[in-house]
Amino acid sequence: MASILTMIKNFLVEEDGVTAIEYGLIAGLIAVVIVAILGTTGDALVTLFTAVSDELTGAAAP
Repeated sequence: MASILTMIKNFLVEEDGVTAIEYGLIAGLIAVVIVAILGTTGDALVTLFTAVSDELTGAAAP
């Protein structure tokens, strides 16, 4: 019985798994922030690149 209690105590004290979970949560949060930022600025970027493309096409025309 003491062996089981020791194993449970060691499991609760172990921090390697916690670190991996924390890194996973941080990566997920960063992904959500990137998607949110690109979602809100996506239309503005399309408009900007379209304007630049139109200007370059006009400048290249003879």
